[in-house]
Amino acid sequence: MDFSTMAIHEGQAPDAATGATVVPVYQTSTFTQQGIGEHKGFEYSRLSNPTRTALEVSLAALEHARYGLAFASGLAAEHAVFSLLNPGDHIVTVANVYGGTVRLFERLFSRYGITFSYVEGSDAQEFEGAIGSNTKLIWLETPTNPLLTIVDIEAVASIARARGVLLAVDNTFASPYFQRPLELGADIVVQSTTKYIAGHSDVIGGAVLLNDASIYEELRFFQNTIGAIPGPQDVWLTLRGVKTLAVRMRQHETNAFAVARFLQDHPRVSQVYFPGLPQHPNHEVARRQMSGFGGMVSFRLKEGNRESVNAFVKKLKVFSLADSLGGVESLVCFPMVMTHDAVPEKQRLELGITGDLLRLSIGIEGIDDLLADLKQALA
Repeated sequence: MDFSTMAIHEGQAPDAATGATVVPVYQTSTFTQQGIGEHKGFEYSRLSNPTRTALEVSLAALEHARYGLAFASGLAAEHAVFSLLNPGDHIVTVANVYGGTVRLFERLFSRYGITFSYVEGSDAQEFEGAIGSNTKLIWLETPTNPLLTIVDIEAVASIARARGVLLAVDNTFASPYFQRPLELGADIVVQSTTKYIAGHSDVIGGAVLLNDASIYEELRFFQNTIGAIPGPQDVWLTLRGVKTLAVRMRQHETNAFAVARFLQDHPRVSQVYFPGLPQHPNHEVARRQMSGFGGMVSFRLKEGNRESVNAFVKKLKVFSLADSLGGVESLVCFPMVMTHDAVPEKQRLELGITGDLLRLSIGIEGIDDLLADLKQALA
Protein backbone atom coordinates (compact mmCIF):
# COMPACT_ATOMS: atom_id res chain seq x y z
CA MET A 1 0.00 0.00 0.00
CA ASP A 2 1.26 3.49 -0.82
CA PHE A 3 2.61 5.55 2.09
CA SER A 4 0.03 8.31 1.57
CA THR A 5 -2.82 5.81 1.70
CA MET A 6 -1.48 4.20 4.88
CA ALA A 7 -1.04 7.61 6.51
CA ILE A 8 -4.72 8.37 5.97
CA HIS A 9 -6.24 4.98 6.76
CA GLU A 10 -4.04 2.76 8.97
CA GLY A 11 -5.50 2.65 12.48
CA GLN A 12 -8.14 5.17 11.46
CA ALA A 13 -11.17 3.18 10.35
CA PRO A 14 -14.57 4.93 10.59
CA ASP A 15 -16.00 4.84 14.11
CA ALA A 16 -18.06 1.66 14.54
CA ALA A 17 -20.65 3.29 16.79
CA THR A 18 -21.39 6.44 14.80
CA GLY A 19 -19.76 6.08 11.39
CA ALA A 20 -17.58 9.15 12.00
CA THR A 21 -14.84 9.19 9.36
CA VAL A 22 -12.32 10.76 11.75
CA VAL A 23 -11.13 8.99 14.90
CA PRO A 24 -12.95 10.58 17.87
CA VAL A 25 -11.20 12.22 20.80
CA TYR A 26 -11.94 9.82 23.65
CA GLN A 27 -11.63 12.46 26.36
CA THR A 28 -12.03 10.13 29.31
CA SER A 29 -9.76 8.96 32.10
CA THR A 30 -11.61 5.71 32.78
CA PHE A 31 -13.98 3.22 31.12
CA THR A 32 -17.09 1.47 32.47
CA GLN A 33 -16.66 -2.27 33.03
CA GLN A 34 -19.50 -4.75 32.54
CA GLY A 35 -18.40 -6.87 35.49
CA ILE A 36 -15.26 -7.69 37.43
CA GLY A 37 -12.62 -8.40 34.81
CA GLU A 38 -15.09 -7.70 31.99
CA HIS A 39 -14.42 -4.73 29.72
CA LYS A 40 -14.34 -3.74 26.05
CA GLY A 41 -10.56 -3.59 25.77
CA PHE A 42 -10.05 -0.37 27.71
CA GLU A 43 -9.92 0.20 31.48
CA TYR A 44 -7.95 3.35 32.26
CA SER A 45 -6.42 5.87 29.87
CA ARG A 46 -2.91 5.62 31.27
CA LEU A 47 -2.97 1.95 30.23
CA SER A 48 -4.57 2.59 26.84
CA ASN A 49 -7.05 4.87 25.14
CA PRO A 50 -8.79 4.31 21.78
CA THR A 51 -7.47 7.56 20.32
CA ARG A 52 -3.92 6.70 21.39
CA THR A 53 -4.25 3.17 20.06
CA ALA A 54 -5.20 4.58 16.66
CA LEU A 55 -2.01 6.66 16.60
CA GLU A 56 0.15 3.75 17.72
CA VAL A 57 -1.24 1.52 14.97
CA SER A 58 -0.81 4.28 12.39
CA LEU A 59 2.81 5.05 13.27
CA ALA A 60 3.75 1.38 13.43
CA ALA A 61 2.39 0.90 9.92
CA LEU A 62 4.35 3.87 8.58
CA GLU A 63 7.63 2.60 10.08
CA HIS A 64 6.84 -0.97 8.93
CA ALA A 65 6.83 -2.07 12.57
CA ARG A 66 4.71 -4.62 14.41
CA TYR A 67 4.31 -2.48 17.52
CA GLY A 68 3.98 1.20 18.38
CA LEU A 69 3.90 3.07 21.67
CA ALA A 70 3.03 6.76 22.02
CA PHE A 71 4.61 8.96 24.68
CA ALA A 72 4.15 12.48 26.01
CA SER A 73 7.32 13.73 24.28
CA GLY A 74 10.28 12.53 22.26
CA LEU A 75 12.42 12.62 25.39
CA ALA A 76 9.85 10.52 27.26
CA ALA A 77 10.14 7.97 24.45
CA GLU A 78 13.94 8.05 24.75
CA HIS A 79 13.68 7.65 28.53
CA ALA A 80 11.66 4.48 28.05
CA VAL A 81 14.28 3.01 25.69
CA PHE A 82 17.15 3.86 28.04
CA SER A 83 15.19 2.25 30.88
CA LEU A 84 15.87 -1.10 29.20
CA LEU A 85 19.40 -0.81 30.60
CA ASN A 86 20.78 -1.71 34.02
CA PRO A 87 23.51 -0.21 36.23
CA GLY A 88 26.90 -0.96 34.73
CA ASP A 89 25.62 -1.03 31.15
CA HIS A 90 27.19 1.05 28.40
CA ILE A 91 25.78 3.01 25.43
CA VAL A 92 27.64 3.99 22.26
CA THR A 93 26.18 7.02 20.50
CA VAL A 94 26.97 9.63 17.88
CA ALA A 95 28.72 12.69 19.27
CA ASN A 96 26.59 15.08 17.23
CA VAL A 97 23.37 14.19 19.02
CA TYR A 98 20.43 16.29 20.21
CA GLY A 99 21.29 18.31 23.31
CA GLY A 100 18.28 16.98 25.21
CA THR A 101 19.56 13.45 24.68
CA VAL A 102 22.97 14.45 26.05
CA ARG A 103 21.19 15.88 29.09
CA LEU A 104 19.37 12.57 29.60
CA PHE A 105 22.66 10.69 29.32
CA GLU A 106 24.91 12.87 31.41
CA ARG A 107 22.59 14.30 34.04
CA LEU A 108 20.09 11.49 34.61
CA PHE A 109 21.12 8.02 33.49
CA SER A 110 24.74 8.53 34.53
CA ARG A 111 23.38 8.65 38.12
CA TYR A 112 22.23 5.06 37.66
CA GLY A 113 25.67 3.77 36.76
CA ILE A 114 25.17 3.78 32.98
CA THR A 115 28.13 5.00 30.92
CA PHE A 116 28.37 6.50 27.45
CA SER A 117 30.89 6.69 24.62
CA TYR A 118 30.60 9.16 21.75
CA VAL A 119 31.83 8.58 18.19
CA GLU A 120 31.70 10.88 15.15
CA GLY A 121 29.59 8.36 13.25
CA SER A 122 30.52 8.72 9.58
CA ASP A 123 32.64 5.55 9.73
CA ALA A 124 30.69 2.54 11.01
CA GLN A 125 33.91 0.95 12.28
CA GLU A 126 34.06 3.63 14.97
CA PHE A 127 31.12 1.89 16.62
CA GLU A 128 32.90 -1.46 16.47
CA GLY A 129 35.89 0.04 18.26
CA ALA A 130 33.76 1.66 20.97
CA ILE A 131 31.78 -1.47 21.90
CA GLY A 132 32.88 -3.10 25.14
CA SER A 133 31.84 -6.19 27.06
CA ASN A 134 29.15 -4.17 28.89
CA THR A 135 27.76 -2.35 25.82
CA LYS A 136 24.03 -3.00 25.53
CA LEU A 137 22.82 -0.27 23.18
CA ILE A 138 23.95 1.77 20.18
CA TRP A 139 21.98 5.00 19.88
CA LEU A 140 21.90 6.76 16.51
CA GLU A 141 20.50 9.95 15.10
CA THR A 142 20.65 10.14 11.34
CA PRO A 143 20.57 12.76 10.00
CA THR A 144 22.13 14.17 13.16
CA ASN A 145 21.17 17.39 14.89
CA PRO A 146 22.36 19.99 13.92
CA LEU A 147 25.21 19.08 11.51
CA LEU A 148 23.20 16.55 9.48
CA THR A 149 25.80 13.79 9.54
CA ILE A 150 24.47 10.62 7.92
CA VAL A 151 25.23 7.35 9.71
CA ASP A 152 25.16 4.11 7.72
CA ILE A 153 22.36 2.31 9.57
CA GLU A 154 22.79 -1.00 7.75
CA ALA A 155 26.53 -1.14 8.48
CA VAL A 156 26.07 -0.26 12.15
CA ALA A 157 23.19 -2.77 12.43
CA SER A 158 25.48 -5.51 11.13
CA ILE A 159 28.06 -4.67 13.81
CA ALA A 160 25.42 -4.46 16.55
CA ARG A 161 23.90 -7.80 15.57
CA ALA A 162 27.29 -9.53 15.54
CA ARG A 163 28.12 -8.15 19.00
CA GLY A 164 24.70 -8.82 20.54
CA VAL A 165 23.94 -5.13 21.03
CA LEU A 166 20.58 -3.41 20.49
CA LEU A 167 20.43 -0.66 17.87
CA ALA A 168 18.00 2.24 18.35
CA VAL A 169 17.60 5.04 15.81
CA ASP A 170 16.08 8.47 16.34
CA ASN A 171 14.33 8.95 12.99
CA THR A 172 12.91 12.40 13.73
CA PHE A 173 14.80 14.39 11.09
CA ALA A 174 13.99 11.99 8.23
CA SER A 175 10.51 10.82 9.26
CA PRO A 176 9.26 7.42 8.06
CA TYR A 177 8.45 9.01 4.72
CA PHE A 178 12.14 9.32 3.84
CA GLN A 179 13.75 6.61 6.00
CA ARG A 180 12.68 3.39 7.73
CA PRO A 181 15.50 2.18 10.01
CA LEU A 182 13.80 -1.11 10.97
CA GLU A 183 14.11 -2.22 7.34
CA LEU A 184 17.84 -1.45 7.55
CA GLY A 185 18.39 -3.63 10.61
CA ALA A 186 17.58 -1.38 13.57
CA ASP A 187 15.80 -2.92 16.56
CA ILE A 188 14.01 0.21 17.77
CA VAL A 189 12.95 3.48 16.17
CA VAL A 190 12.17 6.61 18.17
CA GLN A 191 10.28 9.63 16.85
CA SER A 192 9.67 13.03 18.34
CA THR A 193 6.17 13.26 16.90
CA THR A 194 6.22 16.94 17.85
CA LYS A 195 8.20 17.54 14.67
CA TYR A 196 7.36 16.31 11.15
CA ILE A 197 4.83 13.66 12.22
CA ALA A 198 2.37 16.14 13.75
CA GLY A 199 3.80 18.87 11.57
CA HIS A 200 1.99 21.99 12.79
CA SER A 201 3.97 23.12 15.86
CA ASP A 202 0.91 22.70 18.06
CA VAL A 203 1.55 19.52 20.06
CA ILE A 204 4.31 17.71 21.99
CA GLY A 205 4.69 13.95 21.61
CA GLY A 206 6.95 10.98 21.00
CA ALA A 207 6.77 7.38 19.88
CA VAL A 208 8.71 4.11 19.93
CA LEU A 209 8.30 1.62 17.06
CA LEU A 210 9.69 -1.93 16.97
CA ASN A 211 9.18 -5.56 15.96
CA ASP A 212 10.41 -7.57 18.96
CA ALA A 213 7.52 -8.76 21.16
CA SER A 214 9.53 -9.14 24.38
CA ILE A 215 11.08 -5.67 24.11
CA TYR A 216 7.66 -4.26 23.27
CA GLU A 217 6.15 -5.75 26.43
CA GLU A 218 8.94 -4.25 28.53
CA LEU A 219 8.55 -0.83 26.94
CA ARG A 220 4.78 -1.03 27.34
CA PHE A 221 5.34 -1.73 31.04
CA PHE A 222 7.52 1.41 31.25
CA GLN A 223 4.89 3.43 29.37
CA ASN A 224 2.24 2.48 31.92
CA THR A 225 4.44 2.54 35.02
CA ILE A 226 6.15 5.86 34.33
CA GLY A 227 2.93 7.29 32.92
CA ALA A 228 4.47 9.69 30.40
CA ILE A 229 1.61 9.26 27.95
CA PRO A 230 0.02 11.85 25.63
CA GLY A 231 -3.53 13.00 26.27
CA PRO A 232 -6.31 12.21 23.78
CA GLN A 233 -6.42 15.74 22.35
CA ASP A 234 -2.66 15.74 21.71
CA VAL A 235 -2.94 12.32 20.09
CA TRP A 236 -5.79 13.50 17.87
CA LEU A 237 -3.79 16.51 16.69
CA THR A 238 -0.88 14.20 15.87
CA LEU A 239 -3.17 11.85 13.93
CA ARG A 240 -4.48 14.81 11.96
CA GLY A 241 -0.91 15.73 11.05
CA VAL A 242 -0.03 12.18 10.01
CA LYS A 243 -2.60 12.30 7.21
CA THR A 244 -0.66 14.97 5.31
CA LEU A 245 2.86 13.78 6.16
CA ALA A 246 3.74 12.64 2.64
CA VAL A 247 2.56 15.85 1.00
CA ARG A 248 4.35 18.02 3.53
CA MET A 249 7.64 16.09 3.43
CA ARG A 250 7.84 16.40 -0.34
CA GLN A 251 7.43 20.17 -0.12
CA HIS A 252 9.85 20.48 2.82
CA GLU A 253 12.50 18.69 0.76
CA THR A 254 11.85 20.66 -2.43
CA ASN A 255 12.22 23.93 -0.53
CA ALA A 256 15.27 22.68 1.38
CA PHE A 257 17.08 21.86 -1.85
CA ALA A 258 16.47 25.38 -3.15
CA VAL A 259 17.59 26.99 0.12
CA ALA A 260 20.73 24.84 0.33
CA ARG A 261 21.74 25.74 -3.23
CA PHE A 262 21.09 29.42 -2.60
CA LEU A 263 23.20 29.43 0.56
CA GLN A 264 25.96 27.44 -1.10
CA ASP A 265 26.46 30.23 -3.63
CA HIS A 266 26.17 33.14 -1.19
CA PRO A 267 29.39 35.05 -0.42
CA ARG A 268 28.55 35.45 3.29
CA VAL A 269 28.13 31.70 3.83
CA SER A 270 31.22 29.57 4.49
CA GLN A 271 29.64 26.11 4.71
CA VAL A 272 26.28 24.44 4.07
CA TYR A 273 25.09 21.17 5.60
CA PHE A 274 22.41 19.36 3.60
CA PRO A 275 22.68 15.66 2.70
CA GLY A 276 21.05 16.22 -0.67
CA LEU A 277 24.03 18.21 -1.93
CA PRO A 278 26.62 16.07 -3.78
CA GLN A 279 29.32 17.88 -1.78
CA HIS A 280 27.96 16.52 1.52
CA PRO A 281 30.53 14.00 2.84
CA ASN A 282 27.84 11.36 3.46
CA HIS A 283 25.77 12.06 0.35
CA GLU A 284 26.15 8.55 -1.10
CA VAL A 285 25.09 6.90 2.18
CA ALA A 286 22.06 9.20 2.31
CA ARG A 287 21.13 8.29 -1.27
CA ARG A 288 21.35 4.60 -0.41
CA GLN A 289 19.33 4.51 2.81
CA MET A 290 16.91 7.41 2.35
CA SER A 291 14.24 8.01 -0.28
CA GLY A 292 14.66 11.77 0.19
CA PHE A 293 16.88 14.17 2.11
CA GLY A 294 14.48 15.96 4.44
CA GLY A 295 13.80 19.60 5.19
CA MET A 296 16.68 20.60 7.48
CA VAL A 297 19.58 22.81 6.37
CA SER A 298 22.41 24.11 8.55
CA PHE A 299 25.03 26.67 7.55
CA ARG A 300 27.86 28.84 8.83
CA LEU A 301 28.23 32.59 8.44
CA LYS A 302 31.72 33.68 7.38
CA GLU A 303 31.86 36.40 10.05
CA GLY A 304 31.78 33.65 12.65
CA ASN A 305 30.48 35.52 15.68
CA ARG A 306 27.33 35.72 17.73
CA GLU A 307 26.78 39.42 16.98
CA SER A 308 26.59 38.95 13.21
CA VAL A 309 24.35 35.92 13.65
CA ASN A 310 22.03 37.91 15.91
CA ALA A 311 21.89 40.74 13.38
CA PHE A 312 20.99 38.24 10.65
CA VAL A 313 18.15 36.56 12.55
CA LYS A 314 16.67 39.91 13.60
CA LYS A 315 16.37 40.92 9.94
CA LEU A 316 14.41 37.81 8.97
CA LYS A 317 10.71 38.36 8.28
CA VAL A 318 9.35 34.98 7.11
CA PHE A 319 11.68 32.76 9.15
CA SER A 320 11.08 32.89 12.91
CA LEU A 321 13.78 32.41 15.57
CA ALA A 322 12.52 29.45 17.60
CA ASP A 323 13.37 26.03 18.98
CA SER A 324 11.95 22.88 17.40
CA LEU A 325 11.49 21.95 13.75
CA GLY A 326 9.27 20.13 11.29
CA GLY A 327 6.31 22.49 11.27
CA VAL A 328 4.79 24.02 8.16
CA GLU A 329 6.43 27.35 9.00
CA SER A 330 10.15 28.04 8.51
CA LEU A 331 12.28 28.43 11.62
CA VAL A 332 15.86 29.46 12.33
CA CYS A 333 17.73 28.17 15.37
CA PHE A 334 21.06 29.11 16.98
CA PRO A 335 22.11 25.67 18.30
CA MET A 336 24.93 26.90 20.53
CA VAL A 337 22.51 28.45 23.03
CA MET A 338 19.22 26.83 22.02
CA THR A 339 19.10 23.10 21.18
CA HIS A 340 22.58 22.34 22.56
CA ASP A 341 22.84 24.60 25.61
CA ALA A 342 22.87 21.47 27.81
CA VAL A 343 26.04 20.19 26.11
CA PRO A 344 29.24 21.14 27.98
CA GLU A 345 31.06 23.98 26.22
CA LYS A 346 34.23 21.99 25.50
CA GLN A 347 32.24 19.16 23.93
CA ARG A 348 30.08 21.62 22.00
CA LEU A 349 33.10 23.39 20.49
CA GLU A 350 34.77 20.10 19.59
CA LEU A 351 31.62 19.15 17.68
CA GLY A 352 31.66 22.38 15.73
CA ILE A 353 28.55 23.81 17.38
CA THR A 354 29.98 27.31 17.48
CA GLY A 355 28.91 30.92 17.21
CA ASP A 356 28.77 30.91 13.41
CA LEU A 357 26.34 27.97 13.06
CA LEU A 358 22.65 28.32 12.24
CA ARG A 359 20.06 25.60 11.68
CA LEU A 360 17.06 26.09 9.42
CA SER A 361 13.85 24.11 9.53
CA ILE A 362 12.54 24.74 6.04
CA GLY A 363 8.77 25.09 5.94
CA ILE A 364 6.33 24.73 3.08
CA GLU A 365 5.86 28.42 2.26
CA GLY A 366 6.41 29.71 -1.26
CA ILE A 367 10.08 29.18 -2.08
CA ASP A 368 10.46 32.63 -3.67
CA ASP A 369 9.42 34.20 -0.37
CA LEU A 370 11.88 32.08 1.62
CA LEU A 371 14.78 32.88 -0.68
CA ALA A 372 13.91 36.58 -0.74
CA ASP A 373 13.84 36.62 3.07
CA LEU A 374 17.26 34.97 3.34
CA LYS A 375 18.67 37.26 0.66
CA GLN A 376 17.59 40.47 2.38
CA ALA A 377 18.74 39.24 5.81
CA LEU A 378 22.18 38.36 4.42
CA ALA A 379 22.54 41.67 2.57
